[in-house]
Amino acid sequence: MTGEPMLRVRHRGPTKQQIRNRRIAVVVVLVLFVALVAGAIVLFAPRGSAPVADPSETPTASEPPVPTPTPTPTPTFPVDKYSHDDPNSIWVVVNKTRPLDPADYAPTDLVVVNIPGGGQLRAEAAAAMQSLLAEFTAETGLSMSSMSSYRSYARQVDVYAGWVSSLGQAGADQTSARPGFSEHQTGWAMDMGAVPSTCAGKQCFADTPQGQWLAANSWKFGFVIRYPDGKTPITGYEYEPWHVRYIGIEAATEMHDTGVTTLEEFFGFPAAPDYN
Repeated sequence: MTGEPMLRVRHRGPTKQQIRNRRIAVVVVLVLFVALVAGAIVLFAPRGSAPVADPSETPTASEPPVPTPTPTPTPTFPVDKYSHDDPNSIWVVVNKTRPLDPADYAPTDLVVVNIPGGGQLRAEAAAAMQSLLAEFTAETGLSMSSMSSYRSYARQVDVYAGWVSSLGQAGADQTSARPGFSEHQTGWAMDMGAVPSTCAGKQCFADTPQGQWLAANSWKFGFVIRYPDGKTPITGYEYEPWHVRYIGIEAATEMHDTGVTTLEEFFGFPAAPDYN
């Protein structure tokens, strides 16, 4: 029997184009997979976490600083405790720009000072001066005397006129006060001298045992050297190591401890080198 011949079917493999397409598909899948993984990492990573610091850069803990204690202020010396204008006041300041008021003022409590040379001072100053000289003699075996103490307005007229006669007014104004401007008129001041007399009323008195002791110790009894060396532009007077002024132990001690040497500076008054 014969019939049509049977056809043999031949199965062909994928073409080159198909292979290329498959490879592209695989690459695309891989790329998408990598992108998805990277996105997941970014999405789920902890936010705001601090980077790990290098241990070598980590600051070492230190003790907190100790606060500096606030210093306790030193109380200010009460320079206005007593009047500087009232001639009866122990702290009255008399100089070429600060005359006594009234000009002919006279203390009412003057007493005779029981020391060589005598003279008068106000009662409190007189007692202090007697204690000072007793201590000086007890320590040194020497003596000091008063050369001048209280002088009235009328007496100062004569004293100043004598200096003007010998030195002229400009010279007199360097060593003597005009009437109404003198510390001697207050009853708080005294001029001291050595016994026997040496350098009386002269600056060399500072080099005598009496002058040296007075400069070093008068503050203990309430006195100060009123016209110290080098302070003429402030006090208006030449250095007078013999002229002491009583201001009381409280103020004299404060001046000694602080190193302030003039009443003008201590009580806060302007310099008074000349009369107004």
